[in-house]
Amino acid sequence: MINSNYAVTRQFNGDFEEAVGKIKSSLKDQGFGVLIEIDVRQTLSQKLGIDFDKYLILGACNPANAYKALQAEIEIGLLLPCNLIVFEKAGNVYISTIKPSQALTLSSNPVFKTIAQEVENKLIQALEEAVN
Repeated sequence: MINSNYAVTRQFNGDFEEAVGKIKSSLKDQGFGVLIEIDVRQTLSQKLGIDFDKYLILGACNPANAYKALQAEIEIGLLLPCNLIVFEKAGNVYISTIKPSQALTLSSNPVFKTIAQEVENKLIQALEEAVN
């Protein structure tokens, strides 16, 4: 598994659909709603005729933290919502979340350090709950 400085990834012991259900439930428990679902596999198949592994992008939002961020800097909406992915690779299922502490370094506004860490902690907690 490729690890990056901007993501946390965990293997899920179950099937793809179960992983999607688990992460959505865990996100809800942490105060997030899923605003966007992008089925990358379906899109690549329809638009390019490519057969790709199952790959779903979830755009999650914690309204209270999003509001704080937008009050601090209106353009921060370009980095919202927080993305998670559920994907299959080599017969295994993975769930991955972005690290807001890394993504929000694009702004020099010091307010984001606290907000990003709070959101990141909740996203990682949701990820850990989903895989355990």
